[in-house]
Amino acid sequence: MKQFFKMTLATICGIAIFLVVSGLFLVISLVGMIASDSASTKVKDNSVFVIKLDGTVNERAESGSPLDAFLNMGDMSAMGLDDLKSCIKKAKNNDNIKGIYLEGGVASFDSPATAQQLRDALKDFKKSGKWIVAYADQYLQGAYYVASVADKIYLNAEGAIDFKGLGGKSEYYKGLFDKLGIKYQVAKVGKYKSYVESNTLTGMSEYDREQRTVLYNGIWQYWLKDIAESRKVTPEQLNKLADESIVALLNTDDYVKAKLIDKVLFPEDIKAEIKGRLKLDEDDDVNQLSLADMLNVKTKNKMDGEKIAIYYAYGNIVDSDAMDLLSGSGHSIVGKSTAEDLRKLADDDDVKAVVFRVNSGGGSAVASEQIRHAIKLLKAKKPVVVSMGGAAASGGYWISSSANYIIAEPTTITGSIGIFGLIPNFSGLVTDKLGVTFDGVTTNKFTDYETNLILSKDNAEEMKQLQTYIDRGYQNFLNIVSEGRGLKPAEVDSIGQGRVWLATDAVKIKLVDKIGSLGDAVKKAAELAKLDEYYTSAYPTKGSWLDQFMSSEEKGSYLDSKLRQELQVLLGDLYEPLMEIRQTVKDGSVIQARMLEDIRVK
Repeated sequence: MKQFFKMTLATICGIAIFLVVSGLFLVISLVGMIASDSASTKVKDNSVFVIKLDGTVNERAESGSPLDAFLNMGDMSAMGLDDLKSCIKKAKNNDNIKGIYLEGGVASFDSPATAQQLRDALKDFKKSGKWIVAYADQYLQGAYYVASVADKIYLNAEGAIDFKGLGGKSEYYKGLFDKLGIKYQVAKVGKYKSYVESNTLTGMSEYDREQRTVLYNGIWQYWLKDIAESRKVTPEQLNKLADESIVALLNTDDYVKAKLIDKVLFPEDIKAEIKGRLKLDEDDDVNQLSLADMLNVKTKNKMDGEKIAIYYAYGNIVDSDAMDLLSGSGHSIVGKSTAEDLRKLADDDDVKAVVFRVNSGGGSAVASEQIRHAIKLLKAKKPVVVSMGGAAASGGYWISSSANYIIAEPTTITGSIGIFGLIPNFSGLVTDKLGVTFDGVTTNKFTDYETNLILSKDNAEEMKQLQTYIDRGYQNFLNIVSEGRGLKPAEVDSIGQGRVWLATDAVKIKLVDKIGSLGDAVKKAAELAKLDEYYTSAYPTKGSWLDQFMSSEEKGSYLDSKLRQELQVLLGDLYEPLMEIRQTVKDGSVIQARMLEDIRVK
C-alpha cells in the first residue's frame, strides 16, 4: 500500500511540475510573440522579396489566430490583397531590395479583379527598373495571369499550366430537393436575378446565360490582352491555344514554343538564376524576405497634411455578427456595426474625406439599407468616394450608390440591382414522407404565417403578400440608385432587373463614374475635399492575435473552424445548399439583395 501511495504521489508531483514548466513556457512564448510583433525587420543589402503564389488571396487578410501563432502555424496561406500591394510598394521603394521572386502557382483569388489588382501592383513595381522572376511546379490559371507580368517565367520540367478560359458549369439542386420533398419558393424582381436558380431550376435560364457570357468574355479578353502584352504574343494566338488544346496536358516544350514560359528549369537551376541576378557566388546565401517579413518592414509614413480614411467593407452583408459552428466562414459586412463605424468617421474632425472600399456580392437588404443611410449621413459632412474591388453588386451596389463618386477596377463585377426572397418549404418531406401533421389555434389569419410558409402546402396568400413586399423593396432600390446616380427610376429599371455588369460596361450606363484603382479613389477624395497634402489611414483597424484571443469566447474557436472545414469536405457540393437551408430557418434572413454566386478564380 505504501508503494502505491509513493507511486501516486510521484505521479501527482510529476504532473504538477509539468504544468508549471508548461505554464512558464507559455508565458515566455507569449512575451516572445508580443516582442516579435513589435520588432521591425531589417532589410539587408542585395535582398529579394519572395511572394509565394499559393493559398488564397482575398480583399484583406485577417490576423492569425492565437493558436496558430503559438504553434508557429502562420504560413501566410490566406493573403490579403491590401498587404500584398503594400509590401510590393515597400519593395519598390527600398534600395536594398533588388527584385521579386514569384514562386508557386496554385493560388486562388476571391475574384478576377483581385488577381488583376495584384498584377497591376507588380507591373507598377517594374517601373522602378527592378526585376521580377517567376518559377513554379505548376500554374493555376489565375496565378499564371499574375505571374505573366514577370520579366522571366520558368517552369519545372514536369510542370503544367492551366490555361483554359473562364466559366464552367454550375450545380442545380432542384432534382435533389424534389426527391427529398423540399421545394424552394421564390419571390423576386429581376429576370437576371439568378442567385435563386440553383435551388429552383434544373439548368441555366436564358437570362443568366446571357449575362454570364458577356461577363466572362469581357474579363477573359482583358486577361488575354494583359498576358499578350507581357509575353510578346497576340491575344488571338493565346485564345487559339486555349481553343485547340487542353493546355494543362501539353508538353513543357510546347509551352516554350507558345511563349507561355521562357524556359524549363529544375529547382537548383532557379537558385542559380537568382544568384546570377544578384551577382552572388555559388556558395553565397540569398537574402530572402517573405510576405510576413515585409509586413514588418517599417517605412517612414508621411503624416503631413490631412487624413483620408479608407474603410474596408468586404464579404457578405449580414444583419448580425453572431457566429456558430455551421454558419459559414469568411469576413462579413455587419449592418449595425458598419453603420456605427461610419457614424464615428462622420463625427471625427480629423478625417476630411472617406474612401469606402467595397468588395461584396451583397446579402441582407435590411443591413444594406442601414449602411447606405450611414453613407448618406457621412456624405453630408465630408466627401465619400467608393472604390469597388472584386465585386460591388446587388447589396454591394446598394451600399455604394449614395457616394459622391464611384471608381471601379476594370474587371469589377457590379450592378445586379434587384432583390429576392428564397424560402424552403418542407411539407413534402415532413408531411408526405415522414407523416408529420400540424394543427392548432390562432387568433388571426396570419398569426402563424412563418410556419405556413415553411411547412404548409396551402400558403399562396402568404407568398402573394411576400411578393408585394419584394416589389416594394425593388422600387425602393430603384429610387435609391435614381437619387444617388442622378438617373430616372425607369432608366435604372432598364439596366437593373438583377443584371450584373462588368465595370467597363457599367461606366457607359452611369452606374460607375470612372475606371481606376484604390489609389485613384484616394486622389479623387482629396480633390473633392480640396486637400493639397494628405495621408491615408485604414479602417476598421486589424485586431492583433491578442485581441482575437481576448474575444475568442464570442467568436468561436479554432476547433469550430476545423470542424466546419471537415463538414465541407464530407458534404462536398451539398454543404452550401444545406447550410443555406439551415441559416434561413435559423434567423429568417429571407429578403436578400445578392448577385449570382461568388466567382472565384483558380
